[in-house]
Amino acid sequence: MLFKKLSDVSEAEMQKLISRGSGLADVGEIVSSVLSDVQVRGDAAVREYTKKFDKVELADFEVSEAEFEEALAGIGPELLEHLKVAAANIRAFHAAQLPEATWFMEVQPGVVLGQKATALESVGAYAPGGRASYPSTVLMTVIPARVAGVGQVIVCTPPRADGSVHPLTLAAAKVAGADKVFKLGGVQAVGAMAYGTETVPKVDKIVGPGNVFVTSAKMQVRDVAEIDFPAGPSEVLIIADDSADAVMAASDIIAQAEHDPNAVSVLVTTSETLGEAVRREVLLQTENTARSEIVKTSLENAAVLISDTLEQSIDFSNKFAPEHLEIMVEDSDFVLNKIKNAGSIFVGNYAPVPVGDYASGTNHVLPTAGYARIYSGLNINHFLKYSSIQKISKSGLESLKETIIALAEEEGLQAHADAIRTRFGYRPSK
Repeated sequence: MLFKKLSDVSEAEMQKLISRGSGLADVGEIVSSVLSDVQVRGDAAVREYTKKFDKVELADFEVSEAEFEEALAGIGPELLEHLKVAAANIRAFHAAQLPEATWFMEVQPGVVLGQKATALESVGAYAPGGRASYPSTVLMTVIPARVAGVGQVIVCTPPRADGSVHPLTLAAAKVAGADKVFKLGGVQAVGAMAYGTETVPKVDKIVGPGNVFVTSAKMQVRDVAEIDFPAGPSEVLIIADDSADAVMAASDIIAQAEHDPNAVSVLVTTSETLGEAVRREVLLQTENTARSEIVKTSLENAAVLISDTLEQSIDFSNKFAPEHLEIMVEDSDFVLNKIKNAGSIFVGNYAPVPVGDYASGTNHVLPTAGYARIYSGLNINHFLKYSSIQKISKSGLESLKETIIALAEEEGLQAHADAIRTRFGYRPSK
């Protein structure tokens, strides 16, 4: 873990922190080869890659109704109720984002403009597996799609060693309203959803986080299926002053670190005393956490940085553009107002990242690796497309006639100009 004054961080160290390379370039060729094979051979290729990468032989990819029933029967009512509480909050938050379906405005007499929002016809949601199952990601991806009105929503998630899907993941799919769930992960899952196979339907858009192979695959299929954004290894940046609690801040660093060996956790604080306390607490808590080996590897990417001023902390945060930003300062509104780049923002000592990961209702599918500079986290607009509308009367067109004709002729598009003139008695001639 890097521990330094922010002003003493070398250019190379700063570049490593800011860029935190995604590794996409390293896997591009392998991913491209798998995608091409899936596009050509469909289910046969998907089956082979599932055996090769997941060490699982599957006769059927799709989760059957019997498997759903068995999963639901095996989940305690209390846990199922917790799942429903989280789902209700996610549904409410995303419903609040819904735009007016169709609206109009009169920009001048006889010229009425508007917009119509239409849901996508089909969406594929990717829920990671591997080191852990993520039923929460199923809720985060499927529920907004359903709220938006998407016609068909399918889920792909990697199978466990015995070829099954974690029962809670299947329960989440039922609670969220998924149409189908497939026991597929990795590049082959992305390819199957993008191109369609004999079993897996082709979708219009693929959403959800994944490892570097999944992220690379999503980026490479954008010519046939849109995606949400690059979402790779998880990360948190904490802005803190001496009002923050060192134990809480350290626990949030550990929580982020346990996701993945490539996860990134950074604390930037105006208090050297707090910084040192957090550093010591992180080392202490690491020894007592269940996933300590993953945490220890991840902490090689971590940093505790001491800033001279709160403004310097904010400036670093905006350059870093974190997936998750925690604000643990006395004047949190001052910091919040100056934040420009962050996937999701957590304000106060009692708003740790896990609250958004699971149950508050905000979405945890967020841009990583600095992409928060240009992308928003998953929201209702990812599942909608917008059509502009024009309702023009003859008098309205007449008021715009000379402007349109002048601009069309300046661009050398005579027929465009004539399309206006014909509505007022003009007939083109040689």
